[in-house]
Amino acid sequence: MKRELLDVVFASEKRKNFLLLLKDGPQEMEDILESLDTTRQNLLPQVKILEENYLVRHYDDSYELSMIGSMLVDEMVPLLETIDVFDSNIDYWGTRKLDFIPSHLLDKLDQLNICEIISPPITELYSFHKSFNPNFEVSSRACTITAFLYPKAYELFTDMFEHNMTLDFIVTRELLAKIRKEHWEEFSELIENDNFNMYVYNEKMDLLFLVFDEVHLLMAMLKNTGEFDHKFIACKSKSAIHWGQELFEYYQEQSTPVTEI
Repeated sequence: MKRELLDVVFASEKRKNFLLLLKDGPQEMEDILESLDTTRQNLLPQVKILEENYLVRHYDDSYELSMIGSMLVDEMVPLLETIDVFDSNIDYWGTRKLDFIPSHLLDKLDQLNICEIISPPITELYSFHKSFNPNFEVSSRACTITAFLYPKAYELFTDMFEHNMTLDFIVTRELLAKIRKEHWEEFSELIENDNFNMYVYNEKMDLLFLVFDEVHLLMAMLKNTGEFDHKFIACKSKSAIHWGQELFEYYQEQSTPVTEI
């Protein structure tokens, strides 16, 4: 009796890794053994199971995915990468509201890769940018979606503009009201700068902040209870930054430009 395909693919690390190793094309057995750090004697029984289920085939000592194997591996890779995203920090992800992420980007969470959870002491909560400050000589643009105003925002923004960076800045309607009431002078000056593009998102948004440039992405999500804490994620892969760009564009399309304070 044949095994269920799910069991064939995932019940053995050797079989799973063998399939993943072949996703880019045929490989010689000697190269496979070296990559998987195993012996022919240990690997061949697992390869036989894959062949019996029509997932791989071989010619002489060269192995490749079958059409069915290739289809399954194409689905495996994003699933395993999404699991890696959650598994590395499941206590954080499992307690956060994810409603703010549109469905098409939930399907791409694997692009975040493995991110670091940052939990600065309360005394340093408002100076976290010192560790992840944009590299002004590398980045020409930064984008932010936020429901709160960083206390040294004006100082940080003007520093960015001095380095000829562009800032696209989306705020909630509640934050815009606060800015108009308490920070009118600073933002009236900022909005006159050609490098500053401000928008207001008028719907409910279950996100504390997202900020990214060409080097990294930072994101703070609300707890499932709607409360917030001082924890946020930091990602540095190109795919994570691309994911952040797509999320920003999603909110930007539903936001209104702010042309005066």
